Amino acid sequence: MALANPAEADSLEARHRALLGTTLPLLAKDWQRSRLDIGEGGKFACPAGGRKTDRIEIDLTRADKPSLSWRADHRVALEYKDSTLDAARAAFIAVAAQGGWPIAADDHSLALLTLAQRIARSEIPVLLEGPTGTGKEVLARFVHRLSSRNSGPFVAVNCAAMPEAMLEGLLFGHRKGAFTGAAEARDGLFRAAHGGTLLLDEIGELPLALQSKLLRALQEGEVLPLGATKPVKVNVRVVACTNRTLSAEVEAGRFREDLLYRLNVFPLELAALHDRRGDIAPLAFGMLLRHACRDDMPGWISGQALALLQTHIWPGNVRELENVIRRAILLASDADQIGSEHIVFDQPVRSAAEPGHESLPAPSMPRAGGKLSDVAFQSEAQAILTALESHGGHRAKTALSLGISERTLRYRLASMRESGLMAAGGDA
Repeated sequence: MALANPAEADSLEARHRALLGTTLPLLAKDWQRSRLDIGEGGKFACPAGGRKTDRIEIDLTRADKPSLSWRADHRVALEYKDSTLDAARAAFIAVAAQGGWPIAADDHSLALLTLAQRIARSEIPVLLEGPTGTGKEVLARFVHRLSSRNSGPFVAVNCAAMPEAMLEGLLFGHRKGAFTGAAEARDGLFRAAHGGTLLLDEIGELPLALQSKLLRALQEGEVLPLGATKPVKVNVRVVACTNRTLSAEVEAGRFREDLLYRLNVFPLELAALHDRRGDIAPLAFGMLLRHACRDDMPGWISGQALALLQTHIWPGNVRELENVIRRAILLASDADQIGSEHIVFDQPVRSAAEPGHESLPAPSMPRAGGKLSDVAFQSEAQAILTALESHGGHRAKTALSLGISERTLRYRLASMRESGLMAAGGDA
C-alpha cells in the first residue's frame, strides 16, 4: 500500500487518522492493502516496483458534504467529515474490495475470509454452504484467485439449471454421435477447467447417477466422456456450493454419503445477511459504487438510510440488498445522496434482533405504474414507522433519529393517518 508522496505521507496519515486508523486493520495485507494507493488532492505516490494493474486508488478529502465518485476506472474519490466517519469507513471498505473481491467488515465474515485464504493455498475440494443470495460464488472466486491455480480458468455451472441428460454431457463431454443431436464432439466443463477451478453451484440438485461420475472424477482425476471408452485425465479443483443441508439430503437418500465425505473436507458456511449486520453498510456502498457514484447520480447513503437498512431482516440476503439499493438510486434520481425516504424493501420491515417479533404495519411496495411521489411517500412512512418502533413510540427520540423536528414528525404522522397507513389516534 502506498500513501501519497513519501514526504507527505505522515501528514496525510495524521489528517485522516480517524478514518485510516480504524479501517486499515480490517483489510488483509496481501490481497487488499497491497492493491491500495491512498492519496489526497489527486496526488499519489508511485509504489516501489511500479503500479499494479489491479490497483485501486482512493483520493481522500475532508469536505462538508460526504460523497463517493468514480474519477477513473481505478480511482475513487472519497469525501467525508467527522460526523460521517462510520459511513466513511463502510465506504472505504467497499472501495478497497473493487475488482470483484469480497466486501466484509463483520467479525464472522472476516474470520471466514481468513480461513478461506488458508484453504485456497491447498488443493482440497471446497464445500460452501449457506442460504441463497449470501455470496457463495464471490467466495468461490476468492478461493480461486488466491490459489496456485489463479492463472487457470474459473468455470461455473449451475447444476439445477439443466436436465440430467444435458448436464452429463456438459460436465464430462461427449464424442460425436454419442446421442441424437451430438453432431460434433465437446470437451465438457471439467476439461475446460483443466488447470483451474470448476464451481458446481447447487450441487444438492445433482442427480444421483451423475454423483457417482463426479465422485470418480474427484477420486481419480479423470472423466469419461459420453460415447468414449477411455477416460481422460483432468487437473481440476472443484468448489461446490449448496443452500441445502447435505447431511439431511444423505439421510433422505438424495445425496451420496461417499461424495459428501469427499467434498466435506473443510466446509465453509456463509451466514445469512441478518446474522452479519456489520457487512450491511459496506455492501450497500459497494452496490452504490457498482450502479451509481457518477455524474447526476447519488454518491452517498445517509446515516438515516443506513440505520433503516440495519433494521431489516433481509430474507433475500445480499441479492435483496442490491435490489433495494438499485431501487433507491432510481428514486433518488439526481439527488446527492440516498435518504431514508428512498429505501423501499421487498417485504415489510421487522427487527432483525427479534426474529419472532411482528413489526408495525409497513407500507407495501406500490403497484406497477405508481407515481414516484407515491413511492417516496410510502418509503418515508416506512422509515417513520420503523423509527417509532425502535424508540418505543417516543416522538422526540424518533424525530431526533430521523433528523427532523417534532413538528415535522407530527405533520408526517397526520398525513399517514389521512392516507390510511396508520390507525387514527395511534402513533404506530
